[in-house]
Amino acid sequence: MNLSSRQMQIAEIVRIDGPITGEQIASRLHVTRAALRSDLAILIMGGILDARPKVGYFYTGKNTLGMLMEEISSILVADIQSVPVAVSVGATAKDVIFKMFTEDVGSVYVVDESGLLAGVVSRKDLLKFALNNKADLAEIPVELAMTQVSKIIYAEPSDSVVSAACKLIDNEIDSLPVVKIVDVGKHSFTIVGRITKTNFTRLLVELAEGKGVHHDDE
Repeated sequence: MNLSSRQMQIAEIVRIDGPITGEQIASRLHVTRAALRSDLAILIMGGILDARPKVGYFYTGKNTLGMLMEEISSILVADIQSVPVAVSVGATAKDVIFKMFTEDVGSVYVVDESGLLAGVVSRKDLLKFALNNKADLAEIPVELAMTQVSKIIYAEPSDSVVSAACKLIDNEIDSLPVVKIVDVGKHSFTIVGRITKTNFTRLLVELAEGKGVHHDDE
């Protein structure tokens, strides 16, 4: 159940100070009683609040933190993933650098002739490779700088955002490819998205503002 920021405020007021009248709630929020009619109806239908004549509204459901945790737990990677940025396996390191700057991303995925994920190359990978090699980056195949697919930490669209966030933290990385598995034993994946720290930051901001989740296609 997605609640607006005002609905969460109302639930918290009633939880702390209930029973409380609609007029008192409206006064706390500096709005009219009529302006709260739909919000109060949603909270009652959702089982969070109840009302009794001559008594007022009282709390029956979860606290706002519990509601937020429940909402986060129900969000999937597919709900917040971004469009992946990829190059072919025949690209050069210079091609990847150009792609990173034009698309404003920190990692680029590498796909083979069959469209399967072959690896990933990050800014850190390119910097490390450039410092350790004197060759012209325009002549260096991206395969030499990328992390091979067998070593990639990935997420699936049906994973929860909580599990994906744990993978980022546990492995100290900035992003995850979102894949559909073709053959896990052979590390055969098709890439369908990416999920980054920016996706999680945007999710938290939207939840705090009561906007719910929207798909990020940037």
